[in-house]
Amino acid sequence: MSSQNIYILGIESSCDDTAASVIYNGKILSNVIASQKIHEEYGGVVPELASRAHQQNIVPVVHQALEKAGITKDKLHAIAFTRGPGLMGSLLVGTSFAKSFAYGLNIPLIDVNHMQAHILAHFIDEEGFNKPSFPFIAMTISGGHTQIVEVKNHFDMTVIGETIDDAVGEAYDKSGKILGLGYPAGPEIDKRAQKGNPKAYQFTKPKVDGLNFSFSGLKTAILYFVQREVKANPNFIEENLNDICASIQYTIIGILIDKLKLATKQTGIKQIAIGGGVSANSGIRQALKDGEQKFGWITYVPKFEFTTDNAAMIVIVGYLKYLKGDFSEQNVTASARLKI
Repeated sequence: MSSQNIYILGIESSCDDTAASVIYNGKILSNVIASQKIHEEYGGVVPELASRAHQQNIVPVVHQALEKAGITKDKLHAIAFTRGPGLMGSLLVGTSFAKSFAYGLNIPLIDVNHMQAHILAHFIDEEGFNKPSFPFIAMTISGGHTQIVEVKNHFDMTVIGETIDDAVGEAYDKSGKILGLGYPAGPEIDKRAQKGNPKAYQFTKPKVDGLNFSFSGLKTAILYFVQREVKANPNFIEENLNDICASIQYTIIGILIDKLKLATKQTGIKQIAIGGGVSANSGIRQALKDGEQKFGWITYVPKFEFTTDNAAMIVIVGYLKYLKGDFSEQNVTASARLKI
């Protein structure tokens, strides 16, 4: 099968980005994303608005992906799509479109697990980026997920740690809200953290057994800390914003790195690959680089455009499944809580 010239279209609609991508034998030809600005005024994703926006965006986004790839739809060998996890209304739009499109073209349909896709984004052929070899530890960090996964091969993965409450991206966004920053707050906190003193303020790291995470207690601690300081000095936030951001970021990265150290100790695996939107964070990237020096880790961070929700990561999984002949039936349904 692999000797064929294979074109696959991938569709991603798990949250608030409508995305489509075309792959040709492992090489990404197009990766189109339509982001939804409407959620910014609400300080978080509104599921009902997200699914409506997907309905408006999906046809133009797919059209653009095919156009950028320089192919027509009759050249496609399969359609891959995000089945879950994610927001149900959003997933339904992508799932229904993919099923209809594959049915109309009479080509295979391939369902993809969004969390596996964040990990397998590392296998996209991209110049200057190495692919991890098996086994490796993957850490997926985003607005909706925080997981540590032991990856034995493309489709043999075991979750060995995950958050018991909030995701790491949520901790960034809620902290940002407390400080009066816009949504999403992660990039702004990261930018300000680079100008501040990471040890200006101390926040206690939550004590969670094993490889699991908890961020809700940290969020509450930051809220109480800011309220207390603002009561004493109403200008506290603006006078110390960079230091506050640096201290929050230092604490969050410390939590992530501590768990990675434990994961490598428990498994004996020193290869670490990260993915998900929060992996774009400069502090985390630097901490991983430091880990290479301190602990002998070999670390992998995908190209920036493949870290946030995108369809290139969906279509690379589609391609790997196509080579195995692992196709879906037309009666496949979206699943909001799909597990790895």
